Amino acid sequence: MEKFNLNREDSVLFVIDIQEKLVPAMKGKEKVIDNNRILLEGAKEMNIPIIATEQYPKGLGSTVDEIKEFLNEEDIFSKNSFTAYIDDVKEKLEELNKKKIIITGMETHVCVYQTTRDLIEAGYDVHVVNDGVASRTKENYINALEQMKEMGAVINNTETIVFDLLKIAGTPEFKKMSKLIK
Repeated sequence: MEKFNLNREDSVLFVIDIQEKLVPAMKGKEKVIDNNRILLEGAKEMNIPIIATEQYPKGLGSTVDEIKEFLNEEDIFSKNSFTAYIDDVKEKLEELNKKKIIITGMETHVCVYQTTRDLIEAGYDVHVVNDGVASRTKENYINALEQMKEMGAVINNTETIVFDLLKIAGTPEFKKMSKLIK
């Protein structure tokens, strides 16, 4: 059951390729952006490290402003490969020394899928946020989630992740996060 248990001391939020020229083509993009904002605000509130990537930013643009406002420039990594588990990210994860990776981003069946596969192979527990990832088609989205589950990823959602990380009600963090989720 350990892989299903999230705790802030051992977790990283990993935001993959939510970029200017990708977002307009995604199904459910508004909900995905909103859920990513909740997760990002929660990560900031709970001192959970955040890593983000941009796929070929010269062609696809940079991370959208709604997401970028939560990121530090040094935590955004540019890539050309579809997997976001690139050398710079590997080094950052080794430096952070945390084994639970919460993944959001685009596209579910390409970059999110390949990154999840590579992280699981490297020994990480991966939680894919089903309402924080998107693809251009529903079929590709569903297929990718099914495959990642078969690989051993935990398919999760924004609310479950936030409340699992919070653990208890009544704290100032709980009150702040509850307002965001309503």
